[in-house]
Amino acid sequence: MAKQASVPWIMRSKPHPRLRLFCFPYAGGGASIFRLWSKELPEEVEVCPVYLPGRENRFVEPGFTDAQALAQTLTDELLPYTDIPFALFGHSMGGLISYVWACHLRAVHGRTPAHLFISGQRAPQLPPRHAPIHHLPDAAFLDELFRLGGTPAAVMQNKELMELMLPLLRADFTLYESYVYTPAEPFDCPISAYYGEQDHLVSMEELAAWREHTRGSFTLTGIPGNHFFLQSAQALLLQKMRQDLTKLPG
Repeated sequence: MAKQASVPWIMRSKPHPRLRLFCFPYAGGGASIFRLWSKELPEEVEVCPVYLPGRENRFVEPGFTDAQALAQTLTDELLPYTDIPFALFGHSMGGLISYVWACHLRAVHGRTPAHLFISGQRAPQLPPRHAPIHHLPDAAFLDELFRLGGTPAAVMQNKELMELMLPLLRADFTLYESYVYTPAEPFDCPISAYYGEQDHLVSMEELAAWREHTRGSFTLTGIPGNHFFLQSAQALLLQKMRQDLTKLPG
């Protein structure tokens, strides 16, 4: 488990937002991937990228290896910022974190998101496609990462960067692969799910299965690109999200 951070988990950007959008990155990713989102989303939405341990300005901290422990810590740190309507966005591992945290907030504090945005992540009740790799020796672990394509190519091709990121990647994959689904009541909030049309890691059907997790509306949208379409087709993704965010009450 990571120790309490000496830096904030989020950076505030607006004094009186109508809604906060908490954003969680993929395995090995950081809050910086969301740095331009505020410019493209509605003015009344405060985009709050979450600074997770083990990366960027929290590089020296150990990453979390347990999703439930992370959800508890997120609640400890961020509950005061759920005092207004809030939404969650997560890509790949970030989608799992979003779901687990939403379940924890509802179970412990009775607070639920106004909208759940899931990107490039199979529904939690589905079995994994691949055998776990987080326990493998370093060389084998990196070989499997390269084979799966679950890490951006620019990172994989930089040997020194990969060596620096190895502890974080192993922690993230441990968190992701060790998660055990516990059935829970569907949410009342809408869910928007996005899949990459050329993504060989996650399929349209695996994203469609998120429909089971809401009593509200559900939308499934294909975005051109591979698993990292949130970067290659960011403008289109944000356009779709903006349409949903403008529909929220408040």
